Amino acid sequence: MNTLPNEAPGRQALPAWAETVRQKYLAGEASVFVLYGNVFDRTLIGDRPYALVDFLSEILLKDNKQRIFEVSIDRGVRALHQASLEEKEEIYRQLEGKGLSGIFASLERRMHAQPSNAVILPYAGTLLPAAELHMLSLEERGTFTALHRWSLDDELSAQDNVIILISESLAEINPALLANPRVAAVELPIPERATRERAIRHYAPKMPDEQIQILADQTAGLRLIQLASIVASEGPQGLDEAQRSKLIGDLLQGTPHAAERSAKLAAITSGMTPDEIRQLVDPTRPLPDADDPYSEMLDVVRKRKRELIEKECSGLIEFIEAKHGLEAVGGNELIKAELMEIARLIKGGERSRAPMGLLAVGAMGAGKTFVIKAFLKEAGLSGIALKNFRSKWVGSTEANLERVLATVKAMGPIALVIDEGDRSFGNQSEDSDGGTSSRVIARLKEFMSDTENRGQVLFILMTNRPDKLDTDIKRPGRLDRKIPFFYAETGGERAAIVTAILRRYRVDCPLALARWESLCEPLDGYSNADLEALALLAVEFAGREGGVLSEAVFARAVEDFMPPRETAMLGYMEMLAVFETSRRSLLPLRYRSLTPQEVQDRLAALRRQLNY
Repeated sequence: MNTLPNEAPGRQALPAWAETVRQKYLAGEASVFVLYGNVFDRTLIGDRPYALVDFLSEILLKDNKQRIFEVSIDRGVRALHQASLEEKEEIYRQLEGKGLSGIFASLERRMHAQPSNAVILPYAGTLLPAAELHMLSLEERGTFTALHRWSLDDELSAQDNVIILISESLAEINPALLANPRVAAVELPIPERATRERAIRHYAPKMPDEQIQILADQTAGLRLIQLASIVASEGPQGLDEAQRSKLIGDLLQGTPHAAERSAKLAAITSGMTPDEIRQLVDPTRPLPDADDPYSEMLDVVRKRKRELIEKECSGLIEFIEAKHGLEAVGGNELIKAELMEIARLIKGGERSRAPMGLLAVGAMGAGKTFVIKAFLKEAGLSGIALKNFRSKWVGSTEANLERVLATVKAMGPIALVIDEGDRSFGNQSEDSDGGTSSRVIARLKEFMSDTENRGQVLFILMTNRPDKLDTDIKRPGRLDRKIPFFYAETGGERAAIVTAILRRYRVDCPLALARWESLCEPLDGYSNADLEALALLAVEFAGREGGVLSEAVFARAVEDFMPPRETAMLGYMEMLAVFETSRRSLLPLRYRSLTPQEVQDRLAALRRQLNY
């Protein structure tokens, strides 16, 4: 790379990661590079999107390397650039029938004899898998030895040779090579907004600027190849934009603003089949809000984005749909005030003051999941649930996790939610997957404590058994705020929960609040889930008797309903919530005066009762 690629007149600026490679090479820091992360995406240069190997051979290395070779386990060796047809035929004759070790030995001789070569190794994890060296095959050890020797060979470096390995995850590459100080790992990020905007303009050149700006805002976390599948005007297969517009126009025929709506929807349905478009376009759907003419289009974009990202992340995540804000939560006034303040910090842009993570702890049925979802809507945060990955990762690789974390980070600000966290972060002493779960959890801990994520990725972990969690996961800097959830203590609090539930289900009830308080006074020990089940039972009874939810009907439902009772276990979970809370003011009055030792003593007594 003696010639600086971006110094030629009129040359497009390189992506930041490519400039990093260039600068490290020119400075003599490394001659062997590992490119990882978003390596299967496209790089937009000028008006053309390039696959990574094509970008390397046709843009980054084209003007300053005499020969460029690609080595892969399926194709062997290919001469990509600068070699004549006769030279390529000679190379292939010399290497025919040779295994990888023979190919590497031949390339090494060539690099010593003829300067200025580049060797590109896509899918490097298949050539140099992450395993102990003694567990590698003879050929794999030969590959490792060759690359390690090349990285330290001053003569090869002096003769202007560069080696580039490509892998989606560093976890796929043998760590012994990565530990070499002459090997530089450079991450390719998921595209930022400016790049997405350029890509949308490229893929949809006729799209109005206002629409481009909105889509650029709403597609954070998507790769360019995914973005193309949504907005490309033309594609190699399927319907073009004009055909999509006609199909949607026919579906919307007779509805107001059909032409305008069909044009907008056609612009963001690239790659969809006619049947998929028919399922998506509903002529009976209410018209978009006049104040937000793009709302219908954005609904479609969000749906397709969710589908693409969930597929990209191998089913390990799912989007959380928050339908209600904290106004829909009955009772829990202390918790709502705490969460409203955090939401205020996030919405107000004071993300440096926002916590790194939240631990929601309390007995089952105390409302943790519902309240957290309401908080997400209140804070204006997208939410992604990380599924029980310990079982999901068996037989797979940590590369999946890296894909998930890269996507989540690119989508920020966002909340990453883990329900039943004790199952995910619980005791790892009995790993039966070769240590994969332990490594995955260690990587998650590292991500959680990365201060660059503050205000961008909010970790939320929910559990009723925090005693099963690794103490390290609960420390400040990962889960800063520990919010305890308890069952309602008074008839008034229970009445607030019941009436909120009825409003949520749009049940008309003429009873005054005072009457509700009287009806709910005897329901001591009922969880939020119990109260919801009871309220719905009362609604069912009312439906049988003309539809009016009267005092008598509710009283009859109370008499008939039998809530589950595991008193000792519920008491233990409640005391664990007291133990874990980060603020005494969030506790019910009956617990606020307890000393730490008294809490410990009560927990010990409950453990003995439960034979723990």
